[in-house]
Amino acid sequence: MKDFFETVRHRHSIRQYRSDLPVEEEKLHAILEMACAAPSAGDLQSYRILVVRDTEKRHRLGELADNQQFIAEAPVALLFCSDPQRAMAKYGERGEKLYALQDATIAAAYAQLAVVAAGLGSTWVGYFDGEQIKKDFTLEPGLEPVAILSIGYPAELPAETPRRPMSEMVTQI
Repeated sequence: MKDFFETVRHRHSIRQYRSDLPVEEEKLHAILEMACAAPSAGDLQSYRILVVRDTEKRHRLGELADNQQFIAEAPVALLFCSDPQRAMAKYGERGEKLYALQDATIAAAYAQLAVVAAGLGSTWVGYFDGEQIKKDFTLEPGLEPVAILSIGYPAELPAETPRRPMSEMVTQI
């Protein structure tokens, strides 16, 4: 098991997955548990997670994400959706417009780190046709697609990408 700092440092976007290794049910369950353990505004967990294992549906997700076919090649895709109405009931417009989106993205980030800790790889996909996803995947009314995580055993080890110096992003006051 990797410690937290090692887990974060070893997270890379994986776009090639091993076709011979499925994601074990217990690992997927642990990843979903960590997503559901993520902090959320008022502990409302204003999001839903769709687990997409079906090959045709993953292929369709890939098409709707600018033909990013690695989504279909991964054995699992997670579709994170915000639930603005759930947050609005407690927090009004700020809950609807901001907190639900934050809840869904924090859950997805926790899931992505859990993927690494479980010895798997993933890629966060945020560019897709959300309106068509709502139709094709018959999402419950009000749910808004926020992110797709493709998940599987890596068939590649991408080179580390350069990061901006912390001094460009952090200001101490």
